[in-house]
Amino acid sequence: VQLQASGGGSVQPGGSLRLSCAGSGFTLDYYAVGWFRQAPGKEREAVSCISSADGSSFVADPVKSRVTLSRNSTENTVYLQMNSVKPEDTAVYYCAIVSGGCSRYSERYRFWGRGTQVTVSS
Repeated sequence: VQLQASGGGSVQPGGSLRLSCAGSGFTLDYYAVGWFRQAPGKEREAVSCISSADGSSFVADPVKSRVTLSRNSTENTVYLQMNSVKPEDTAVYYCAIVSGGCSRYSERYRFWGRGTQVTVSS
């Protein structure tokens, strides 16, 4: 069982990025998939989550209207699209899975992938 987050890198303010969370060894569609981020010196925070089927998906206020999550069942992958990025979006981004509905609490997520670094600067 493995989760792999990818797609990070350096982005200029106002630009866009797309992060991928690929699952292997299990079916990602059966789980809610959350994205979290952690900036240096700060606590990990929830960014967004896409539910499996119960409508509990959410987008956190700091990124609301800028983030969209989507699933590709064939690729067993969840994507996070972020537009109009800001320097304060700089962080390591993690994806994780949770049974049942989405949660904003990282403790509920049972399995985590390695993070991918996103740096927003000019």
